[in-house]
Amino acid sequence: MVMKASIRSLSAAGILACLSSLASAEAINVPAPDFTLESRSGANLRLEDHRGEVVMLNFWASWCGPCRQEMPLMDELYSQYKDLGFTILAVNVDGNREAAHRFLDKVPVNYPILYDPESSVSELYEVQAMPTTVMIDREGNARYIHYGYQPGYEDEYEQQIRELVRE
Repeated sequence: MVMKASIRSLSAAGILACLSSLASAEAINVPAPDFTLESRSGANLRLEDHRGEVVMLNFWASWCGPCRQEMPLMDELYSQYKDLGFTILAVNVDGNREAAHRFLDKVPVNYPILYDPESSVSELYEVQAMPTTVMIDREGNARYIHYGYQPGYEDEYEQQIRELVRE
C-alpha cells in the first residue's frame, strides 16, 4: 500500500494512524513528523536537521529482549552506510535514563541515542511494539515501518537502506 497524501490534508496523528495499521515493512510514503530530543551527548537533536540523509528511526527500551539482539546488528549497518548519507536515531523510551545507560554499557553502539522519557515522540509515532523502526528518506518521508524484531529483519533493513541511499 502506498499512501498519497500531503501533510496539509492529514494531521501528524492522521498520518501515524495510517502508519500503525500497516503490516511490518510495508512500503509507505508519508511525511515523518519532526521532533527534537536530548541525545546521550547532551545536545538536542532534531529530525529535520537530518534532512538530506536516510534516517533509520528506532524506538527501543532497556527491558526489550529483541532490542538487545537488534542493536549490535544496527550498529554494523551504521558503520557500513554512514559515509553514504545514512544515520540511525535510536530513541529510548525508558522513564529512567539510568536503565538505558546500563543497557548501553552492555550493548554499546556508535550511533546517536536520544531520550524520550515522557514518550512524547513515541506517542507521536504511535509506537505500539518494541522495537519499532521507521525508515525515512532524504526528503523526510517515512517509507517503511517495522514492528518488533526477529532474526533476519536486518537483511530487510539493509535492502531498504541501499534503496534509499541510491535515490
